Amino acid sequence: MYTDTMISFLVGKPIIHLDELIILISGVGYGVKVTNQTLMEASGKNEISLYIYTHVKEDALILFGFNSLNDKELFKLLISVSGVGPSTAINILNKGTDKIISAIQNADVSFFTSVKRVGKKASQKIIIDLKNKLGGIKDLDLTPMSQNQTDIIEALTSIGFEENQIISVIEKLEIKELPLEKAVQLAIRELGKNK
Repeated sequence: MYTDTMISFLVGKPIIHLDELIILISGVGYGVKVTNQTLMEASGKNEISLYIYTHVKEDALILFGFNSLNDKELFKLLISVSGVGPSTAINILNKGTDKIISAIQNADVSFFTSVKRVGKKASQKIIIDLKNKLGGIKDLDLTPMSQNQTDIIEALTSIGFEENQIISVIEKLEIKELPLEKAVQLAIRELGKNK
């Protein structure tokens, strides 16, 4: 079972333990699975902020952390492919977002088979399933999120809207210069039309 509503963002002091990142917040340590790149970037920092995907199983609750919404979105696309679990998706993300997108668009099966636990059939499935869905991610990569946009996304996810819907709406609206409250109201109105 996958969910995305329990914990969606963490800010705290990073502690590296083996291949896991622990984020210390008010005396509580959250264990977060991240890519090797994120782990290296966290080393020596006093504070780190990560977008979080919460994976719930019958016997476990696992947090996966990402430096950007784009990386999180790509992770969610990868785990939407039958047979690709979150641990495998993180291993794939170790290759780098741009290279993954390029491999999918160029139908590069060998790129994915070089990842541990990804065979030829799974590689082909990733390419077939995601080739038509990658337009959205490329759109997200065009411009970095402003602080205002990030605040709007956090406000709207906290009341139950899906991140990918929010992003597609705020990219269409001219809300960068608006006060947060007005921007959120405008986005909610637009999101209501899409329901």
